[in-house]
Amino acid sequence: MILVTGGAGLIGSACVEELNLRGMDDIYIVDHLGMDDKWKNLTRLRYSDYQEKDDFQYKLEDEPEFIKNFTHILHLGACSATTEKDATYLTRNNYEYSKLLANLAVKNNIPFVYASSAATYGEGEFGYNDRDPIQTLKPLNMYGYSKHMFDLYAQKTKILDRITGLKYFNVFGFGEHHKGDMRSLVLKGYEQILETGELKLFKSHRPEYKDGEQKRDFLYVKDAAKISLFLLFEKHYGLYNVGRGIAETWNDLATALFKAIDKPVRITYVDMPETLREKYQYYTCADTTKLLATGYNEPFHDLNSAIKEYVSFL
Repeated sequence: MILVTGGAGLIGSACVEELNLRGMDDIYIVDHLGMDDKWKNLTRLRYSDYQEKDDFQYKLEDEPEFIKNFTHILHLGACSATTEKDATYLTRNNYEYSKLLANLAVKNNIPFVYASSAATYGEGEFGYNDRDPIQTLKPLNMYGYSKHMFDLYAQKTKILDRITGLKYFNVFGFGEHHKGDMRSLVLKGYEQILETGELKLFKSHRPEYKDGEQKRDFLYVKDAAKISLFLLFEKHYGLYNVGRGIAETWNDLATALFKAIDKPVRITYVDMPETLREKYQYYTCADTTKLLATGYNEPFHDLNSAIKEYVSFL
């Protein structure tokens, strides 16, 4: 029985779908469905049972032995909103919940993989190397810091030697409709182009970057799922970057999107909100040396083919 928290989310549902493709459906999904359309991601999946995250937490606190039902744990459940202001909520959801699950997993020798984030790298002034010390990292927002808190805890308590943290970079793909403002630009841009015929991108507010030339390591969710499951089943421990190791511009993404829906490229650059300017990453790129050293050798989707496939599902 495989436990997948956040199993109705973008990456979680892709992981369950990949397990299904491998013939596995003895899966226990935990999530918080709330009031949006996240539940629709469950309809394409095969799984044994579902439970709301609060109920699952209470069950583990009352019956810690329940964790022994699981052979593997993929802990992707978290608040992933980078703009979330409620630090107490983020701490409880992204830090305390992870501590509870990780400690139970380690105590019972259950392979445990959890979602960290590339947001822990902050502005990237120290680079994006998952082999470097993490104590000097300075996340730009509370979301990133809540993930960093658990990375630090896992390291200090030495459980990081027995669990695996995944620093996901910019993941996009089918299953993100429910994410509101946290949807990828691929989905938001697709809707914009169909409605207006153009796509709005943020202007650059740094002289070294032209408008739309800010760079990201864009990763298709299918690739994120394959990496996650590889590290879970092969039992590689510690922190790993989950990205392609290729930085591409927002203009590159926009061009690929217009091409995928067979529309002429029309980009308008708009001012970035003041509230975001001090917390905006101008460049991210995963150092994948450590990941590739594990023997992971699956080919990645390039940006054009990933966007073309994704758009065909919309």
